[in-house]
Amino acid sequence: MKRDALIDSLRTPNSLGSRPKYISAAKQKFEAIFGASPRFVVSAPGRVNLIGEHTDYNAGYVFPVAIDKYIHIAMRERADRRAVLHALDVNESFELNLDALRPVPPNAPTWSYYLIGVASLLQESGNKIAGIDAVIMGDVPIGAGLSSSAALSVSAALAFLAGSIPQSSPDAAVSEARKKELAALCQGVEHEFVGVNCGIMDQTISLLGRADHGLFLDCRSLAYEHVPLNLGAHCIAICNTKVKRELAASEYNKRRTECERGVDLLSRWLPGISSLRDITLSDFKKHEGKLPALTQKRCGYVVAENTRVLDAVSTLKARNQQTSEKVDDPLIAFGRLMNASHKGLRDDYEVSCRELDLLTDIAHSVDGVIGTRMTGAGFGGCTVSIVHRDALETFRTRVTSEYHKQTGIEPEIYLCNVSNGAQVFNY
Repeated sequence: MKRDALIDSLRTPNSLGSRPKYISAAKQKFEAIFGASPRFVVSAPGRVNLIGEHTDYNAGYVFPVAIDKYIHIAMRERADRRAVLHALDVNESFELNLDALRPVPPNAPTWSYYLIGVASLLQESGNKIAGIDAVIMGDVPIGAGLSSSAALSVSAALAFLAGSIPQSSPDAAVSEARKKELAALCQGVEHEFVGVNCGIMDQTISLLGRADHGLFLDCRSLAYEHVPLNLGAHCIAICNTKVKRELAASEYNKRRTECERGVDLLSRWLPGISSLRDITLSDFKKHEGKLPALTQKRCGYVVAENTRVLDAVSTLKARNQQTSEKVDDPLIAFGRLMNASHKGLRDDYEVSCRELDLLTDIAHSVDGVIGTRMTGAGFGGCTVSIVHRDALETFRTRVTSEYHKQTGIEPEIYLCNVSNGAQVFNY
């Protein structure tokens, strides 16, 4: 599948959906800076993971949703090999030479690493890309664990590709393989240019998200299924601790190393395994006592979390098939799995922090909250809760007042809709 087919399949002329405010603002900012209209505005969402944390780089299962917070890039192609970039949210500008991307220029700001990496890997994988003028802005909170980095790399990849297609090209359906390829390329940017050995979940959900559906993703095969959420009277509430995740990157890589060590040790008694997702909970229980204590905790969490994801998806599918008088019971079971996930992240994987635990404790005190957990890499960032709409005002008030009372920090609370994935809007 050629890159023009990818862009055409994502292009949505004159249909801005739930994104008009920032798309219009990006277009206006582009016109003010460059004195002309953009050719495209590319829009890629952040995500929140409902369950399945730190399982993606262990080739396991995850269940994220795309949220209605986005990174937008307004752009047009250039005749030369320059990329002139303006990142409005951080009030910084940078210019790239597409023929001199490695090594990364020493004066490059951190946000530009994603665009440098995307442009470099696109070209190295055989894509011919043109220079672009671009304005970058959005409302995915930076550093909150809602995957602003994946949204930036996905939007950058589509922007560079969009700048290289003919003025008009035929509509064509994009293949599953092409989207997986692009997600893998954006994951490679994190590995090679940012130094975070992340899994592929964030990039995949940013590309493949579907409104009102969770994405059940096998991070080994990249097989996926859109599972209807049908939350009914319940809403997704995300609470930002506003604590910087200073330990997240270094500890993330440590956890990955610890899991790999566990696989190596367990392969002595379970030959043929290549990752923790190959191990059932019962098999792990048989051999966990042979592992060093820390390795046992880390691996035990991942094995249990993979099981929870499978159970959570089965629960939602059962809920979708039930009659209305029983509709709430499976969702409550889903909430219990979220609660168990947080307990494992806190006690066994040890990637939570005081502020995340405090937010989950406050949420549990509100009648109508059926599940809550930290989401993302940890050590700060956000929690995600499923809240009955009748309890939302109590939830907002109590979380804000109690969290501020105990930390001195005013939290941010986002009530999010479940969104479609990346799109390209034509002008």
